[in-house]
Amino acid sequence: MSAVAHEQTRSLQILDLDKFEAAGLKHDPYDYFTVPGFIRAEQVARVVADFPQIDKAGSFPVNTLKPGPAFFELMAELEGPVFRAAVERKFNLDLADRPTMITVRGHTDDTDGRIHTDSKTKLITMLIYFNDDWQGQTGGRLRILRSGTDLEDYADEVEPAMGTLLAFRRSDNSWHGHKPYVGPRRALQLNWVVSEQVKQHEQRRHGVSAFFKKLFNKQPYLG
Repeated sequence: MSAVAHEQTRSLQILDLDKFEAAGLKHDPYDYFTVPGFIRAEQVARVVADFPQIDKAGSFPVNTLKPGPAFFELMAELEGPVFRAAVERKFNLDLADRPTMITVRGHTDDTDGRIHTDSKTKLITMLIYFNDDWQGQTGGRLRILRSGTDLEDYADEVEPAMGTLLAFRRSDNSWHGHKPYVGPRRALQLNWVVSEQVKQHEQRRHGVSAFFKKLFNKQPYLG
């Protein structure tokens, strides 16, 4: 890391950019990497305390929730120029003028985890997990898959442990999914998308879905 880049990391109080920079980008079966402990250990407790209360399955736009100030600080770092530049370096990708979109999950149900690639309007997907302990759980571990048909044909499996980051470049073969798990499974999803119009459309879609989720306590998988 250059002296200038290292100096910039001091502005990030929650994200451990040194770990992010050190993580190796894997290319099999598509571009992805993981960063355990991406949330600095001394910041975990306050971010978790301010994680929005979600007692239903589904993806929720942040503006439909009530997170605390530390969670807003986390989002500001994720959507800020220092982290964006690090993502650009990692994926060798220009994200200038590409908007970000953040959604949050608190629970999964039996409709979640089905194999998919993410929509073509997404450029980069990042997931940060906020779960204390997943040892012994067979479900809910996201798998980096080699095809869209076989959940057992995977290159990697990511435990949704506290502070772990999974990031990948969306492509036509960026297949991923997990075995069924019903219960609390907290995650923040950050996407860079192709345009502001896409962001507004996705936020409306998730917002409407969140509304009906609250009414009927049931929602199809959103991808």
